[in-house]
Amino acid sequence: MQLAFILYKYFPFGGLQRDFLRIALECQQRGHAIRVYTPIWEGDVPEGFEVVVVPVKALFNHKRNEKLTAWVEADLARRPVDRVIGFNKMPGLDVYYAADGCFEDKAQTLRNPIYRKWGRYKHFADYERAVFAPESKTEILMISEVQQPLFIKHYHTPLQRFHLLPPGIAPDRRAPANAAEIRAEFRREFGLADDQLLLVQIGSGFKTKGLDRSLKAVAALPRELRQRTRLIVIGQDDPKSFLLQIKTLGISEQVQILKGRSDIPRFLLGADLLIHPAYNENTGTVLLEALVAGLPVLVTDVCGYAHYIRDADAGRVLPSPFAQEQLNHTLADMLADDQRRACWGRNGLAYAGCADLYSMPQKAADVILAEHP
Repeated sequence: MQLAFILYKYFPFGGLQRDFLRIALECQQRGHAIRVYTPIWEGDVPEGFEVVVVPVKALFNHKRNEKLTAWVEADLARRPVDRVIGFNKMPGLDVYYAADGCFEDKAQTLRNPIYRKWGRYKHFADYERAVFAPESKTEILMISEVQQPLFIKHYHTPLQRFHLLPPGIAPDRRAPANAAEIRAEFRREFGLADDQLLLVQIGSGFKTKGLDRSLKAVAALPRELRQRTRLIVIGQDDPKSFLLQIKTLGISEQVQILKGRSDIPRFLLGADLLIHPAYNENTGTVLLEALVAGLPVLVTDVCGYAHYIRDADAGRVLPSPFAQEQLNHTLADMLADDQRRACWGRNGLAYAGCADLYSMPQKAADVILAEHP
């Protein structure tokens, strides 16, 4: 079959983007041809992929999305395909990969009613409805159980169109046999003494991921603990406002912000704790990447994958509503207790050996390639 994949942006470090690539490669491996439409492609093009960088520009994202839809529609009319798979909500999809939560629910619960009068709201609401309306034929790949009831509540989407996928952690994220050597080498490279503690926060979109909360928690650590704790933040985002916060909190010595990079497994093996106090997060793949690397996790319960941390007993999950005081206290407790962290790490590794945390690309390809009514 000839398959067309559409996404608003490709860069190598985004969760959605990595999921797209692994699903597309799985389909290619099964003998199907891959065409990709996107206005922005950063990074290498996999062998055999036809990447169409769509020449659309607009002042506002929603206007750009509409131009992209029209351009792709016209190109598909000239060069038809067997399936159209979208990684963002848009009309005309055979299959949609639900990386994002329910827009309509957020618009109604988190926004001022005036917001729903704007063109931006109308665009995203229409594009979501095109996927989830009862009369739509789009099959939906769900990666978060939390969101499905919200889509059904707002759109009455038939249950049979939802396909819940297991997580898709890349096997290279699992702790290898020589994990201790990699850890020692990593800590030498970053100048970490044996008694120093390394905290990592990983993920693009610093605001949503709660980096401001992490910085306050580091600043609130007891003096002796704070002095031997370092936080390395990794992600594709503008760090300006957070660098200012770091300076204001007086923790410039403790915190380093790095751009997205491809050697994340080394950080997961070299660190002592992953902190992820997100404001909202459909899944949170990095939580499971930490779990399978044997790295304890401190996370807020709003993340779709937080329940795996609880199920595996591989760290602590903070309940809603969020309280900064509770994060501060829990972080200090976790950093101060070496034995408990070692136990959480072992629990994570044991869970990684028996739970299905890896087969998402295969299951997604099964749905994409199946005949649907």
